[in-house]
Amino acid sequence: MLKLRLSRGGTRKRPVYKVVVADSRFARDGRFIEKVGFFNPLLPKEKKERVGLEAERIKYWLGQGAQPTTRVARILGENELMPMPANGNNPIKAVPKKERNKKEEDNKEAPKAEAAPKAEAAPAEEAPKEEAPKAEAAPAEEKK
Repeated sequence: MLKLRLSRGGTRKRPVYKVVVADSRFARDGRFIEKVGFFNPLLPKEKKERVGLEAERIKYWLGQGAQPTTRVARILGENELMPMPANGNNPIKAVPKKERNKKEEDNKEAPKAEAAPKAEAAPAEEAPKEEAPKAEAAPAEEKK
């Protein structure tokens, strides 16, 4: 399967990406079919030098069935080469990790605490249900 994806270059802590068309089985920074653009995340969003794309070649590869990765799809959407993808829903992403861990622990304890009262209440609820069919069955026997 063909993919439009980012291939990392640059030095340590200073990434620069190439937008490439590659087979999905190839390594991220390995062999690719064609370079169709670049992306420099270190530059501000307003600068033109942040993203450079070859629109005609990208449209050609999209027509050939190449699928963009989520990051490349956003870059292409911002440059109006394809419809902007829908935003993902990850409300936990904005919460600091320590607070997330506390919430997870609370969530694990809460079902245990809720399960105990439900377990006690369940037999009380089931008992009337069992009596009701007996009560219905008794009049049926009397009618015979």
